[in-house]
Amino acid sequence: MGELTPGDQAQRAVLIEAFAAGPMQGNGAAVVELSQAARSEWMQALAGSLQQSETAFLWRNSDGQWCLRWFTPTCEVPLCGHATLASTLALQRWGLMKPGQELVLASRSGGLRVCVDPSTAGAASLTLPSEPLVAEPCPSYLAAILNAEAQGYWTSTLGYRVVLIGEDQSLETLAGVSERLQGPDRQGLVVMQALPADRPQRLLGQPCDYKLRFFAPGLGIDEDPVTGSAHALVAPWWAQQLGKTTLHGWQPSRRSGGMRCEVLQGLQVQLSGTGHVLWEGQIEAGAPGHDPGGWDVCRVSAA
Repeated sequence: MGELTPGDQAQRAVLIEAFAAGPMQGNGAAVVELSQAARSEWMQALAGSLQQSETAFLWRNSDGQWCLRWFTPTCEVPLCGHATLASTLALQRWGLMKPGQELVLASRSGGLRVCVDPSTAGAASLTLPSEPLVAEPCPSYLAAILNAEAQGYWTSTLGYRVVLIGEDQSLETLAGVSERLQGPDRQGLVVMQALPADRPQRLLGQPCDYKLRFFAPGLGIDEDPVTGSAHALVAPWWAQQLGKTTLHGWQPSRRSGGMRCEVLQGLQVQLSGTGHVLWEGQIEAGAPGHDPGGWDVCRVSAA
């Protein structure tokens, strides 16, 4: 480890595998604690070095409220579920949040309510905004990529596209999807499927209701292992189809995982899951600088 030069600052950091059933599973997110709003260029460069699906940055504003931003290796994103879960568990690990305590983290997507589960170690919940799905004709090229005809195709203001395939198709064996996506589908394509009753997948002691995979090469993520924002987007649709408000979604990626989804009023979805710490230490990557306008991108009001 090199010595810090004048003006450098070491940033506390932890990598948490979120929405994971156990170690070496789920979706890794680095969480970095800042003393103040940092320059976007510095955060983006660090996220590129850490090479996680998302790196989350936390700091307190002048009112004492925690602020949160997320960066993939190539760009900033407006919403990220797994890195929000990881941030919640990081705050608890650092003694900045108590089990059972509820906080509102300010973000570009508004205030996000989070809570550490007081009864289950390494578990937390977060509430994300959802968006209506708008049905559209499915692009013809997708059938060849998915080896199946789509049973439905939707767009959303979140920027994600959603496609439904039949239960007789193999979601798990899909390969080479990202490199063949075209146009807006590259910004985030959710491929989802009902979970057949004769092949149950259990999560948190309950059978799962649906499964999905998520591809976003346009965001610098060929495939995201477990995607909270994607589950928050599609959970209301599954709730309507299945006639229930609480569901369990599974993501059969190479690093599989899942979450409990409770559909709330006002297009809100509470996601619950567990996380596991992979490493903890400090980042010595030069002075992050201060962005006096960095707070302007966030909204303080609770969603």
